[in-house]
Amino acid sequence: MSSEPRAIEVSLADGADHTVEEWEQATAAVLRKSRRLAEDAPEHEVWKTLETTTLDGITVTPLGTASLTADLPDDGLPGQAPFTRGAAASRELEGWDIRAWFADPDAERTAKDVLTDIENGVNSLWLSVGTGGIPIDALAAILEPVFVDLAAIVLDAPFEPLEAAQALAAVIADKGVDAAPGTSFGVDPIGAAFRGRGVVDFDAAVEVARLALPLGIRAFTVDATAVHDAGASDVQELAYSLAAGAQYLRVLVEAGFSVEEAAGLIDFRYAATDEQFPTIAKFRAARRLWNRVAELSGVTTAAAGQLQHAVTSRPMMAKYDPYVNMLRTTVAAFAAGAGGAAAVTVLPFDEPLGLPEVFSRRIARNTSSLLISESHVATVTDPAGGSYAVEKLTDDLARTAWTLFGEIDATDSLEAALDLLRDAIAETVSDRALEIAKRTRPITGVSEFPNLHETLPERRPYAEPLDVVRYSGEFEALRDDRAATPVFLATMGTVAAHTARATFAANLLASGGVDTVTAGATENVDEVVAAYAEADNLPVVCLTGTDKAYGAWGAELVTALRGAGATYVVVAGKNALDADATAAVGQDALAFLRETREKLA
Repeated sequence: MSSEPRAIEVSLADGADHTVEEWEQATAAVLRKSRRLAEDAPEHEVWKTLETTTLDGITVTPLGTASLTADLPDDGLPGQAPFTRGAAASRELEGWDIRAWFADPDAERTAKDVLTDIENGVNSLWLSVGTGGIPIDALAAILEPVFVDLAAIVLDAPFEPLEAAQALAAVIADKGVDAAPGTSFGVDPIGAAFRGRGVVDFDAAVEVARLALPLGIRAFTVDATAVHDAGASDVQELAYSLAAGAQYLRVLVEAGFSVEEAAGLIDFRYAATDEQFPTIAKFRAARRLWNRVAELSGVTTAAAGQLQHAVTSRPMMAKYDPYVNMLRTTVAAFAAGAGGAAAVTVLPFDEPLGLPEVFSRRIARNTSSLLISESHVATVTDPAGGSYAVEKLTDDLARTAWTLFGEIDATDSLEAALDLLRDAIAETVSDRALEIAKRTRPITGVSEFPNLHETLPERRPYAEPLDVVRYSGEFEALRDDRAATPVFLATMGTVAAHTARATFAANLLASGGVDTVTAGATENVDEVVAAYAEADNLPVVCLTGTDKAYGAWGAELVTALRGAGATYVVVAGKNALDADATAAVGQDALAFLRETREKLA
């Protein structure tokens, strides 16, 4: 990064102008105080210190400036190509479509849940139908009280797409009304095959499209959550959606549909995560990218505007401390709405545990209702538009995804394309797992601040659960198989002296399913060893104290504890003493926990 002084000016709301150089000076002072920047480091180093890099290798700047967007293409206006700012000029419902998800095979329960949700704020339904979901023959009864001309119905029937579509078409015909905008048969043979939930049957998909066209509804859903659930990055999710969408266009055109008709039969589903700004940028970039595909395909009408359904991310949700999922899904729903998604599904907080119950369904639907009606998030179309940082991130995502899409589209078969994508996703999963293991990508309630003694809510299991690479999966696997033996925390000194490191060590061990026993306030080696004897001379001990205490009597304590029966000694902090291991910030926590558990066993 250049060391030349910056003369860029940032205009503040009160009219005062400040240069980026002034921002660097103020920021450097804060970073030096927190020891994140050396006293002799040049002030422009604050950029490198504070910038972050996504799993796609995209740099996110700590401060948006006009220079970031000087060379970017024009976003246009909402409802106009390239649709970056929105597929429509405004939101007709003064908010996004609150779409609830239903997958309970118990038709009676589902019928009650549908009615409850419709009466309390939900305005469209996403139904998992067929094998593992709602019985197809129960669809008519479940939708009997629903005004299908007002509430959009979206199907997900990977195993029986044609049969499910025919059943919904019959319901619409029986009611004698036009289906609500946004209604979709949701056929997605590529996504189903990627998940291992069906085969790629384009012939059946085309039949669904022929059924949908005269009804004025969508036939295909490009469900990019299929790759997101497998661990894909934002760029990989975007590139996959373009590749699948382009393939569906080809299939439909080859079957005799015009390119305009084909584009109008496809909608898209993306995951929204608790990474707020990348999620906002992803939805904006997706519209711009699909417009380019449509443009190259010869689409000249509003059908080039991508219809988006956002679903709060399954991988980001955790089984342990599941109530934290409410926070994650709230941020994700906000980001999806601000990013311009036409419909948003907030998955219930207990989704990782099984089929949701009445309370979790209520919280899920109310999340969107509160964001729309009380926080007024949807009042402004494209509220992030014009933000230097968001515009730059949108452009970076779009360009990087377009490059990957080109690589996928250049393969000679669908199987080769999916294999290429799987290999890329595997690398992302590995990179993300390392960040999670080192806790530089913390997961509250799991890798950070775990409650080892919590009682999880009990939920009925899914009949056909999705395979999801949950970010918290490796930590949760350790928690599922809790260690039978605790670790002894050799707390050194007063409570005030040892609390910081004792809390750190206890939380770290708890994240791996390991409980602890503490010595309490101590003044010397004899008091710690006496407490150790009362704890039954556990095989693994962890010293927790200040650096000063380590220097004064740490070595003597290690020797005494080993003499009393300790077979594996850990020191909290980077002072190794004569220990077998250290527990410190930045280390591979999973590797540490697995090693510790082996010693406990």
